[in-house]
Amino acid sequence: MNVQQLENELWEAADQLRANSKLTAAEYSMPVLGLIFLRHADNRFKAYLPEIEADIPPQVPAAQREELIKLGFQGKAAIYLPEAARFDRIASLPQGAKVGEIIDAAMDAVEAEYPVLSGALPRGYAAFEPDLLADLVKIFDRPAIKAATGDVFGRIYEYFLNKFAMSGAQEGGEFFTPPSLVRMIVGVIEPGHGLVLDPACGSAGMFVQTGHFIEDVRHQVVNDSVTFHGQEKSDTNTKLARMNLVVHGLDASNIRQGNTFYDQAEHLIGQCDFVMANPPFNVDGVDTKKVEAQVDAVANGGRLPFGLPGTNAKTGAISNANSLWVQYFYAYLNDTGRAGFVMASSASDAGNKDRDIREQLVKTGHVDVMMAIGNKFFYTRSLPCTLWFFDKGKPQDLQNQVLMIDARNVYTVVSARSHVFTDEQLANLNAIVWLHRGEREKFIALVARYQRQVDDWLAAIPARIEADTAAVQTLAAPLQAFANQATLAELNADQAEDARIAQAQLDAFKAELTTAQTDTATADAIAALLSACTAAHAAIEVVRAEPVEAHATQVTLQAALDALGPQLKATSKLLEARHKRWLKLLDTAEKQLRARQSKAFDGKAAREAKHALLAADAKKNEAPTVRDAALDALKQAAYFIHQVHWLHSRFPQALFEDVAGLCKAVSIEDIAASDYSLTPGRYVGVAAAVEDDEDDFADKLRAIHEELAELNDKAVELAGRIASNFEELVR
Repeated sequence: MNVQQLENELWEAADQLRANSKLTAAEYSMPVLGLIFLRHADNRFKAYLPEIEADIPPQVPAAQREELIKLGFQGKAAIYLPEAARFDRIASLPQGAKVGEIIDAAMDAVEAEYPVLSGALPRGYAAFEPDLLADLVKIFDRPAIKAATGDVFGRIYEYFLNKFAMSGAQEGGEFFTPPSLVRMIVGVIEPGHGLVLDPACGSAGMFVQTGHFIEDVRHQVVNDSVTFHGQEKSDTNTKLARMNLVVHGLDASNIRQGNTFYDQAEHLIGQCDFVMANPPFNVDGVDTKKVEAQVDAVANGGRLPFGLPGTNAKTGAISNANSLWVQYFYAYLNDTGRAGFVMASSASDAGNKDRDIREQLVKTGHVDVMMAIGNKFFYTRSLPCTLWFFDKGKPQDLQNQVLMIDARNVYTVVSARSHVFTDEQLANLNAIVWLHRGEREKFIALVARYQRQVDDWLAAIPARIEADTAAVQTLAAPLQAFANQATLAELNADQAEDARIAQAQLDAFKAELTTAQTDTATADAIAALLSACTAAHAAIEVVRAEPVEAHATQVTLQAALDALGPQLKATSKLLEARHKRWLKLLDTAEKQLRARQSKAFDGKAAREAKHALLAADAKKNEAPTVRDAALDALKQAAYFIHQVHWLHSRFPQALFEDVAGLCKAVSIEDIAASDYSLTPGRYVGVAAAVEDDEDDFADKLRAIHEELAELNDKAVELAGRIASNFEELVR
């Protein structure tokens, strides 16, 4: 999914509302989210429908067929959509239809099928102007949104909260949890069974990702494996959580509204197998008297086993609720439970009573992992945070240790304001946890997966380079014909004296064309690379044929692949240089030499070849060209070689070891010596300086350039506001 394009199209919908609707943001935000719900539900419905229909005999009557389709959706990660609620039906309504009433009826139909959604889906679509509503439906029927996958519902929800400035989403320290952080939490605690709690569940993104983990990693049925319990302070968020779960085919019956500070789910204390959350950061003003009763031993049902945090001297209210949340998550766990949650970075170093609470917590031996996350991961705010992980079932040999991971330098730039973890960065950080836990086989399996992906990309390279070379030759043919047959007379026909082409210009073009045609360096590099790819493929096949892929064999293989990496990058640059040279020749022929005036020039063939050698525009959803395909195969092969190199260079024996600037297993005694700080950066040290990879440097430079452009735009906007305000003052 092209997230940028999706957001642009959504903002177009928002602009339509803002410009043409009589409704306020608070009034139209939920109806828009209702349309997104139907769109996403329809996407998932259609993903499973062919498989379900294939199992139904063709002779079954239509009425009975629909009932069988409905039965087929039981246990699927999607919901059955009655015909009245299918988005295609709404999108194809004729002009003049009562669109609002039909959408209201669609919501009624879905709630009739899923009583857990009763009262959750928005209504009142008749309040929209029919033409405007029809336009909105068309916007939500565009390809980028129809093709959206993953937890887009939570992401889109946050997008609208941000753009429409709805109250609650960015106040009181509340932020939508980025998918990168949700997936990191799920990967570390592995919530595959039992009771899963999120006492600040927002739009239920944690539960949705848990569902993906159980389906994709454990290959189990989610609703048979876990029971989700969620609580949310906001009625709107509670409805959104239920909508998000139901649209993914997950049980939403245990989502309740309540303020977790005061509304205690007593039956869950000490009972949860997994707790995961992104609570609001640094909340102050929590009523001390209302939470004092919670100070009790966990065995007696209390949620604050380590006591009250500090209070405000003037108001008597709890000055910072971070330590409340930390204790809640701990207290809800059963004797073998795991927790993973997001916290403000300040919480791991806070002093006074927060420090005392942290000391008691550390001494339990149940703090498992602390992971520092850098700026720009949150969708609406640029702030660092820390992921905390508890494990009450930690083996005895690890109870005196806490794994500290400083991941602040691990990220991928999406834009000047947004960073994410790639799938591989998530897996590599997870691999550190696996090795710390002694799960060496998972590390070896990950390396094997990367090396298999290298093999798959190497296998694709010959055909893709051949197609790329054919496109170059297709372009060369009309250019060569033009050079051989074009005459100055036809090129200069009807041209003024000062606009005529000189013989020297034509000769220079012919010389450059000859140089391009006789370029053997690129051809030799391609031949050498293809030979190396064949050898690497054979070596990988030997490893894959072994019953168990041993670490030592993987290391030997990686040495050969590491040597191949620079060759892949060098060939990629040569291909790009070849593309530029031939496209420049075409540009010279058409613009300077007026090749289209020549009968010898095949303009159609040249245009087709040019298109094959230009980069596709992702914003326009253009299909990859042969150029894109060739370069992508080279890039991906080098990328997965680098992933194994990253792992092997840090953990050469496939065993955990401290890595400066990245990770360290810290004893409780060491933590005590640092005044019970749980900030990873205080322990892991600083990594040795390494030379930036050219691609990494280019990415960083691009991000700096984008950020500078954004700051310049803001400066211009601010200057305009200041000037406008000044004019009003002096009137």
